[in-house]
Amino acid sequence: MSDAAPRPSWWRRTLARLGRWAGRYSAFGLAGALAFFATALGPALIPRSPLFQGLAAGICAAIGYGLGVLLAWVLRLAGVRWPARVVHWGWRLLLAATIVTVPVALVVSTTWQDDLRDLFGMEHPSSAHSITILVLALLIAIGLVGLGRALRRLTHLVGRLVGRWIPPVVARLTAVAVVALAVVLLVNGTIVQGGMAALNSIYGSVDDTTAEGVVQPTDPLRSGSDASLAAWDELGKQGRTFVAGGRPEAQLEAVAARTGATKPVMDPIRVYAGLQSGDDLDAIAQVVVAELDRTHAWDRSVLAVVTATGTGWVDPSMADSLELLWGGDTAIASMQYSYLPSWVSFLGARSTPPAAGKALFEAIYARWSQLPEDDRPLLEVAGISLGSFGSQGAFSSLQDVTARTDGALWMGTPGFTPLWGDLTAHRDAGSPEITPVVDGGATARWANRPGEGDDRQLWQLGTSWQQPRVVFDQHASDGVTWWSPDLILHRPDWLAEPRGTDVLDSTTWLPVVTFWRSTIDLFVAASVPAGHGHNYHQEYADGWAAIAPPEGWTEPDTDVLREVVGSVASES
Repeated sequence: MSDAAPRPSWWRRTLARLGRWAGRYSAFGLAGALAFFATALGPALIPRSPLFQGLAAGICAAIGYGLGVLLAWVLRLAGVRWPARVVHWGWRLLLAATIVTVPVALVVSTTWQDDLRDLFGMEHPSSAHSITILVLALLIAIGLVGLGRALRRLTHLVGRLVGRWIPPVVARLTAVAVVALAVVLLVNGTIVQGGMAALNSIYGSVDDTTAEGVVQPTDPLRSGSDASLAAWDELGKQGRTFVAGGRPEAQLEAVAARTGATKPVMDPIRVYAGLQSGDDLDAIAQVVVAELDRTHAWDRSVLAVVTATGTGWVDPSMADSLELLWGGDTAIASMQYSYLPSWVSFLGARSTPPAAGKALFEAIYARWSQLPEDDRPLLEVAGISLGSFGSQGAFSSLQDVTARTDGALWMGTPGFTPLWGDLTAHRDAGSPEITPVVDGGATARWANRPGEGDDRQLWQLGTSWQQPRVVFDQHASDGVTWWSPDLILHRPDWLAEPRGTDVLDSTTWLPVVTFWRSTIDLFVAASVPAGHGHNYHQEYADGWAAIAPPEGWTEPDTDVLREVVGSVASES
């Protein structure tokens, strides 16, 4: 009979290998990674694809690992030493916590996302999405932690080299400073600048293209036509799409017939100037004014000054809704100030959108003010997302808005917008943050998803709504509106008050945690059906009808307009 010890079972061998692998890492770091991984999978405002959720969870796990390592270093520096028995049982507890936490977190993620998809009317992903999340998160976390460990080894190497000539403590501090400086220079000088250069190159090339199906207009009432002062090739991709867009005359006539309009339908005016139209924002804005002069836009009933988003995009539903409302008796003016996506424009040049909004409005307002008061169009301002931020930059206060315009329509306003933030912070006592009431709703009113059931009451606060009117439309589930660094340590009112109709009760505030979840929401806020998140396609009908209704316009007429606008928006 052999005296050899029996071979351990496969699961014991697997645990041993796992233990040896985990032993290469910090226990505190792994605990932090586990906590942040689970945090990233908790309830938020927007459902996420498995790939995006895995990416976000992996990045969060790497951040948690780094914070755990930092905590361990601080404890060692303070002289804390753990007995071998404590270390042994600590690893066992960490293993047990991992075995329990990971599947529970994945189940929680699946549950709240499915609940939210049901609420939004979205399909559920495949049953294998939890595996995708786990594998991708693990790969991302290992890669990022490996990069951090490589930098730490580099720091030790530099410390040993300079330690030949200076005291050890000074050598270590010098090494940290040298490596940190090198990383900063690499990130700022190479990665950030190189990344921005790459983005500029990529999106600059995209801006030179024309979207499929978009052709140069022949109508002289459109910028980019042969009669225009703004050349077709200079409008940018989004500008070309805007001036070539719009509903066919037959649809304008159909809406006019259904709403009982008596005025004949007109061909709408759309003017636009691209980045190449002038040397600076003021020069570009003057091209827009010249286009308004050329097209005799001052003779129309309504003139809308729309601040575009970062790429120069004007939401088609915003323009279509106004033109359908007025049977084409309108002029819409906009201009390009960037060709980069809004988040890049904001990070790279935060001051540009409000500067562009101000330049465009001031140029048009100066010309409009020269016209006789009884013979000039209604002057409306509008914008969505970064365009709302930019549009509001033209005004110092709500009183300034009402003094110089006939109405404002601002959709999905980012939470960092000063005018919106000041009004929200000073709302009437008892009104919720998601739909504030200011001065009893005398001038400005808020709504989410107006026109649907009880939401229509948001327009009727029991007080007269005087002209000019200002409308803020924002969804309770729109992370673009609710994201703020204040979420790190302070619970916002929108999570302390009753939830919005499309926010789960399980979405609660936790220090730091909610900030990370909201940050993740920013990148997927628009990837949901209309009426949720950062998708406002179907709500311009209510907004325009509220601030600039034609004479005799009724609520049933708004229902017709919403139906027509919404049917096309849902198809796009």
